[in-house]
Amino acid sequence: MATKEYPARLDIDYPPTLNRVTTFFRLILVIPIFFLFSIIAGSFDGSYVDQQTGEMMGGSGGIIVALFVATVLMILFRQRYPRWWFDFNLELNRFATRLSAYMLLLTDKYPSTVEAQTVHLELDYPDVKQDLNRGLPLVKWLLAFPHYVVLILLAIPVIGAVVIAWFAVLFTGRYPRSLFDIVVGYTRWNLRVSAYAILLVTDKYPPFSLR
Repeated sequence: MATKEYPARLDIDYPPTLNRVTTFFRLILVIPIFFLFSIIAGSFDGSYVDQQTGEMMGGSGGIIVALFVATVLMILFRQRYPRWWFDFNLELNRFATRLSAYMLLLTDKYPSTVEAQTVHLELDYPDVKQDLNRGLPLVKWLLAFPHYVVLILLAIPVIGAVVIAWFAVLFTGRYPRSLFDIVVGYTRWNLRVSAYAILLVTDKYPPFSLR
């Protein structure tokens, strides 16, 4: 399968130079926008700790989990994927990817809630009756297990690449292109797995590829 034809695509513009000061303080600068994203995505979903028992109470798992479950049920019983659900998922993932790109030093542009900036993410809207098997969403999360294993193993060298890139930017103002391509490829791989197993926009099995 040609990866360029996969229904989930991601490209990030390579920056010729990066700001050394904002790179040094990146983990601090990202806190406000990360907090905002967490609220939208549902990380802060009203959960609280019972002071007497210490047990976590309340909380629903957030809007991401809710949309996943609702989409599974809609595909299974109605063979529909409401367009506004898809559009929300698309924009939320674009925002999340801009945030990730900023945290991974792939861009100096502070994550926008609206503009694409240097991050170009596309998902193809599925024709459910033509493109999706109505029962497959029940097992996609399990079928994607080999990808989870590979992505977990790759996370260690990717983190190492980001650390090396951090030092490189501080000393040279540039993100080494080879490391940039690795980190972008890892992010792209994550997107394709999410499109298959979580967003449920395709039945095409994700390729094992960074490209």
